[in-house]
Amino acid sequence: MTDWTSGYVADIGYTYGYYDLLNPLRAKLALLKAGLVQPQITTACELGFGQGLSVNIHGAASTTKWYGTDFNPSQASYAQELAANMDDGPQLFDQSFAEFCSRADLPDFDFIAVHGIWSWISDENRAIIVDFVRRKLKVGGMLYISYNTQPGWAAMIPMRDLMTQHAAMMAPPGAGVLTKVDGAIAFANKLMTTNPAFAVANPTVVERLKKLASMDRHYLAHEYFNRDWLPMSFADMAGWLSEAKLDFACSAAYSELLPQLNVTQEQRALLNEIPDAVFRESIFGFMSNQQFRRDYWIKGKRSLQPIEYAEQLRAQRVVLCEPASSIKLTVKTLLGDCTLSGAIYTPIIQLLSDHVDRTIGEIEQALSGHGITLTQLHEACLLLADMGALCSAQEPSVAALRRPQTDRLNQRLLLQARGAGEVSSLASPVTGAGVTVNRFQQLFISAIAEGKLQPSELAYHAWQVLKASKQTIRKQDVELLGDEQNLAELTSQATEFRDLRLPLLRALGIV
Repeated sequence: MTDWTSGYVADIGYTYGYYDLLNPLRAKLALLKAGLVQPQITTACELGFGQGLSVNIHGAASTTKWYGTDFNPSQASYAQELAANMDDGPQLFDQSFAEFCSRADLPDFDFIAVHGIWSWISDENRAIIVDFVRRKLKVGGMLYISYNTQPGWAAMIPMRDLMTQHAAMMAPPGAGVLTKVDGAIAFANKLMTTNPAFAVANPTVVERLKKLASMDRHYLAHEYFNRDWLPMSFADMAGWLSEAKLDFACSAAYSELLPQLNVTQEQRALLNEIPDAVFRESIFGFMSNQQFRRDYWIKGKRSLQPIEYAEQLRAQRVVLCEPASSIKLTVKTLLGDCTLSGAIYTPIIQLLSDHVDRTIGEIEQALSGHGITLTQLHEACLLLADMGALCSAQEPSVAALRRPQTDRLNQRLLLQARGAGEVSSLASPVTGAGVTVNRFQQLFISAIAEGKLQPSELAYHAWQVLKASKQTIRKQDVELLGDEQNLAELTSQATEFRDLRLPLLRALGIV
């Protein structure tokens, strides 16, 4: 009998995470920084969409027509249920890559996304994906791909192999995947306490294993315990994608587009001596000790003229997506903590604190008296977005057009929040993306939809939902007891939500 899983962990579902990197709208700021022509995105495809939260949020919140597949039928079923809440929802399938990529009814795509899954599949499936991209990505189209990479994973590869051996050979008969994961991680940490020579030579492995013990077991099962698992060098990735006629465009990680934050002057000088882009990225991997790459690749890369860059940058819309009071002017970089210039960032944050979306040209004009150059404004937007404080925004006409679809998807997700907190994002028609909204906040939004406004009312509504599910709240790892303690905590959170988060969510079209 054929094993439909092909060695992939399939008996437990993947996490319900939302990944904004799969949103083609956010690529514009990055491609402009790289000085490249941007594709116009009307059709998009996600290969291996997991639970499908990202593809559905992007399908609801934008005019892009999305397609995708995930071979796990339970995940595909959930994703299809979400899509059914929209008039023009994504077309989602439960097929293998081989089945999906050979379909004759798929359009050509402007954007294809492959998030993480590349590291967990066989070379046969990688070849299918590359062939699909070669055939179905339009000229000028863009691929987003993320994957585990060398050299950052070099020391951990033997430990991962050891853990999979333990799961296969030492787990009790009939043990489920999560039990195997727990046992393998516990054994690996026990091994480290014996101070083996491997740990002495690779001290970072000890710290990584300690972190694994506190991570989501569903994520770890998919990340570490598939049959196929390969951290790939950038040069090897470039070799694979050259078969699809793709050129490396730039990193999708905004902070990596600002080398002054990630490499020393001596390292920058060395990188500048290297004319070959692939070799240069390989060297940066050693300088940064990267474990995970997130990159954009383009079929037919073209450069912008300086005047085109300035015009297109000024036309880009952005919006502040966190309360201004919560934004810190300190960021962590590869070179350590970096304090951002208050002369540049404070005026930008103050201007955007009303959460009204503006073009970068409008921001430039409004702050003309502050001596902030267009380049500085671009880099500030990149860093604020990297911190999660700023998002690209759509034209207001597009946001208004998509609001009925995001409302319907969000209503479905709010219903799910009554029973559990797996989903922590809702769709914004303003950003065309997901916005973080935790479970309690989702319950508060449901209460507001019923006409409740006061924090005490929001808290009471949320507590009745939790009680019906026989759930309580833990605060500082202590379970709260009884109505009084739980209502007091929820009222405190509801007050903060009303004062800080609610105005933001209204501006972003979520409430």
